[in-house]
Parts: sequence; C-alpha cells; structure tokens
Amino acid sequence: MRIVFLDKKLEALYTHEKGRTRVDAAVLEAFFEVVAAVHAAKDPQDLRALKSLHYEKLKGDRKEDRSLRLHKGRRLVVREQRDGQGIYIEIVAIDDYHRRER
Repeated sequence: MRIVFLDKKLEALYTHEKGRTRVDAAVLEAFFEVVAAVHAAKDPQDLRALKSLHYEKLKGDRKEDRSLRLHKGRRLVVREQRDGQGIYIEIVAIDDYHRRER
C-alpha cells in the first residue's frame, strides 16, 4: 500500500534515519517494522488481519484517525485516504498514550 508522511520529521526518520537518537530503540525498531507491514499490505483489511498491530479507529477529536501499536503504549497514528489510484495511508504521528490527556 502507498504511504504518505504528513510529519516531515517522521519521513526523515524513515528515509534517512535522521533523528534516530531521539527515539527509544525499541520504538524505532517497531516503527520500521510497522511501516514495512503497511507497505506490504494490499489494503486496510491486511492490516486488520495482523492482530499484533491492533489496527483500530480512534475516538473523540481523532475519530478520522486510526492507530497501529508500536511499543508499550506508543502508537503510530495514521489516516486512510482514497484517490484515483486507490486507498493509501497517511502517517500522522507517533503518539504516547500514557502521556495523553483523556
């Protein structure tokens, strides 16, 4: 599946590993694995089939977003979009659910 990075720092991290020292090693490893899984997926149903990712819709002010589990409360926040070429994933942010206000 196609991927578009909305966060340029995450794009630099993924493409050039720029800023990797600022990210926990386990989260970084999980980030690369999850993005690879998104690339390999044909559609969002493939992501739902990978139970370890816990691909799910978010609620409240983030109801347009979805998340994929990275490591210990950290999630990769994404959005499903569609254009003339089909469905693609926008990568929004890495979110720490333990620090989020509820």
